[in-house]
Amino acid sequence: MRIGLVLVGDELLSGKRSDRHMPRTLELLHARGLELDWVQILGDDLRLLSHHYARTLADGDIVLSFGGIGATPDDRTRQAVAEAAGVELVLHPEAETILQRKFGDDLTPQRLEMGRFPAGARLIPNAWNGIPGFSFEHHHCVPGFPQMAWPMIEWVLDHHYPHLHQTDRQQEFAVRVQGLGESRLIPLMHELLRDHPQVRVSSLPHIEGDNGHIELGLRGLPEALTPAREAMLAGLRGLGIEWTEVTPPANPTGSEPPLADTGPRS
Repeated sequence: MRIGLVLVGDELLSGKRSDRHMPRTLELLHARGLELDWVQILGDDLRLLSHHYARTLADGDIVLSFGGIGATPDDRTRQAVAEAAGVELVLHPEAETILQRKFGDDLTPQRLEMGRFPAGARLIPNAWNGIPGFSFEHHHCVPGFPQMAWPMIEWVLDHHYPHLHQTDRQQEFAVRVQGLGESRLIPLMHELLRDHPQVRVSSLPHIEGDNGHIELGLRGLPEALTPAREAMLAGLRGLGIEWTEVTPPANPTGSEPPLADTGPRS
């Protein structure tokens, strides 16, 4: 199953807020041997959101969606998923109980809206403030606040998809070659893709003033990566190309940022 990430909010497109969910999601996925296949950043436009969710529901992708499930009029993720699925928004009885317990006499109709989800949705627990997110089929919608969203996504991955976790983690191997253009590497890359379809092949140019280098990389499970690595090195030797092995960073997604409220709103 493909795994996609949806980041919702006009503030991301206007530059008022910077996304922090993608780096953290990559960390959570990589820790479980999983890969991210695509990312979409969408504004608070009901028609655009419902169109996108209709496509991903039809594709059967696992979708991790951040933002747009609050109580204000510009929070439209709940409505968009319902519209895409062709179902009504209904007050979830368990969510209603949670909201009544949390707010008591201060439970307003506006706050109660946060318990209205597409008919048939399942709740995602929120350890931060108790207000749940929701899952509909393989779409999992959480608030935009990192303090709430990240533990909720961890719960989703471990509660719904433990069968997808890979004990043999994806590994990487890369070499640095200098003094030549990518065109000389393209035939070798085609051979690697043809002969080792379980491995991803990449070429990443780096420009450094008048000079530069190319990082030629492989990514895959160990049993597939080892023969691809040998084939790549043999191919480079056959072309008379010198290379230097690149040591991958300990944390490919960077250090975890502090839990400050700098993500999109809920």
